[in-house]
Amino acid sequence: MSRDAGPLSPRPSGGPSSIPQIDVMPSIEAIVHSGERLLSPAFSDLLVGYHRLRLLRDGEQTFPAMLEAIRRARSTICFETYILRDDRTGQRFAEALMDRARAGVEVNLLYDAWGSSVSNEFVRALRAAGVRAVEFRPIRFSFQSYKIIRQLAPRNHRKSLIVDNNTAFTGGINIADDYASVAAGGEGWRDTHLCLEGPAAQEMQYFFLRTWRKAKGDPIDEPRYAHLGRRPDHMVRVVTSDMRKGRTSIRDWYRNAIDRAQKRIYITNAYFLPTLRLLRELQQAARRGVDVRIMVAGTTDVTAVLLASRSIYGRLLEAGARMYEWKGRVLHAKTAVFDGHWATVGSSNLDQQSLRLNLESNVIVEDSRFAGAMEAMFQQDLEHCDEITSEEWRDRPLWQRAASWVAYLFRDWL
Repeated sequence: MSRDAGPLSPRPSGGPSSIPQIDVMPSIEAIVHSGERLLSPAFSDLLVGYHRLRLLRDGEQTFPAMLEAIRRARSTICFETYILRDDRTGQRFAEALMDRARAGVEVNLLYDAWGSSVSNEFVRALRAAGVRAVEFRPIRFSFQSYKIIRQLAPRNHRKSLIVDNNTAFTGGINIADDYASVAAGGEGWRDTHLCLEGPAAQEMQYFFLRTWRKAKGDPIDEPRYAHLGRRPDHMVRVVTSDMRKGRTSIRDWYRNAIDRAQKRIYITNAYFLPTLRLLRELQQAARRGVDVRIMVAGTTDVTAVLLASRSIYGRLLEAGARMYEWKGRVLHAKTAVFDGHWATVGSSNLDQQSLRLNLESNVIVEDSRFAGAMEAMFQQDLEHCDEITSEEWRDRPLWQRAASWVAYLFRDWL
């Protein structure tokens, strides 16, 4: 193992393929200029390696930070989202993007056809202002059903925003009122996002542009986009699943981290339907004495996923893991923190669609301070959860057992 690799980094033979490093590291002063720092509130705000990382809780912190970054854009904006709606939140973002496009910024917007719900008028207004808006994998009607089914996957499930080659966002938050705070007229869903400033933003931008070209987006103005190198900081990595290659990258990182965990595994995942191999590795971790705690959405927008998830609680509980269901607002977060050192925030659920099919984007951080902030967030969220004990799981009603069994049969499509 390289001496630069953290204790939970994947083994060279088993992890994702490496990406070329740059030879000279920029100074932190070159990355974060004090006069240009984003000023909106954050759950935590840390310098880690060659990056500034801002952990953002819910749309209440995420939307102001994203809009601030958009308004400060001077050259480029690359924005992809699974859900884009032309509701109040969507209009706020559309106005900010149109303003920057009119100012000469190259604005690239990629929204998923299946997840999004926007009117033709909404899209026309964006394009008229100069926003280069592209629908990802539109669903075309066909009399041949297999052609329609083939169009359904993969979906672009990423929620990435990259501004001026240096500031990037990823996490679970889509562009819709569901994620806006109640005070702002939204539903106040519980979610987590991450803002990073530093060279890893170029890594996220690289994957955006690959997808942009495959989606037949307009040619980019190459001189605007930095090409100094990607993923130069071993403490902060961008990991994605791509259209063809790298479909298992995020899954591989999770598996390696679980395999090496020695003390704690805290997972928050709204749609928890892991592969059987990942499930077995979580059971093995619990059996060897690791404190495995998994938080899922007890209040959810997809009831079938919750029912299917409940069918696997027993295997984890028997192994010694602890299961929690979030109550209250809908839980939509996708985060994990292991051993107080390794943490990830991103768009990927631990389900079949995210781990095997969809385009996803996660940031992996190996730093005890950032992991400490993630553990603090997890502990706060536990206050809104009901713990599911082995006794409660065994005594669940017959109808719930049957419903869970049926839902689990369709787990590959949930």
